[in-house]
Amino acid sequence: MLIAHPQGHYHFLQGIDPYSCGIIADPGYEIIHVTLAEALPWRAGFERVAAHLTAEGRDRYALCGMELRSPAPFTMQGFIDFNSEYCTVLQEWGLYVGNLNPVARTNVAPFYDPPAEPVLHAFSYIIPNEQIDRQTLIVAGAGELLEGTLVEKGIIRPGDTSPESMREKATYVMQVMEERLLGLGGHWGLVDAVDVYTIYPLEGILEEILLAPIGPARRHGIHWYYTRPPIIDIDFEMDLHGVVSERIL
Repeated sequence: MLIAHPQGHYHFLQGIDPYSCGIIADPGYEIIHVTLAEALPWRAGFERVAAHLTAEGRDRYALCGMELRSPAPFTMQGFIDFNSEYCTVLQEWGLYVGNLNPVARTNVAPFYDPPAEPVLHAFSYIIPNEQIDRQTLIVAGAGELLEGTLVEKGIIRPGDTSPESMREKATYVMQVMEERLLGLGGHWGLVDAVDVYTIYPLEGILEEILLAPIGPARRHGIHWYYTRPPIIDIDFEMDLHGVVSERIL
């Protein structure tokens, strides 16, 4: 069920403590996606976001998406501990709706040149735009962890990266992406970025599992990031977004 964030001017799908499952801008508003020219330690990243929003005449409620990069996959408990610190900042910003975190997120670990500490890679925020003629949205990152869980027993085929296992993992993640997209009221025609995060080959996955179901989004291709998902034994992650404005900051 979509939940309104009236001060943020978007709706979101309920997720778990660290993130929502995705967001869609309200009519008359659009999502701006910003990639940092140089990644910043995540707390300094929040300061950069605050300064940018102020310069743009937006308040902190406009923040709707964060993309982090970590040094390596966390243990499950390590991930929970990091999320506690991260969520404290969102709460201090007053972004929660009741006890729900509305901000979408992706957090992955680059295989090459990983950062020394978790960093902010990109973020998204809402601006008013009465002329926009399409919806803009973000589907948060998800790996082969059963939806709505954050426990090790929820990981699909942990420790198994055989081709058969990777196909099963990718199939599940793709199903989650489509369910979230449709749950936001969106469709593949709105998506301009299909991002895949894995260090394992896409042979036997790319054509049938990834490209076949996405229809009009195929014209934008698949963005493959040679990274690992944020938790040990999760091997395949994806996220999506559909925006009309991309910036480098």
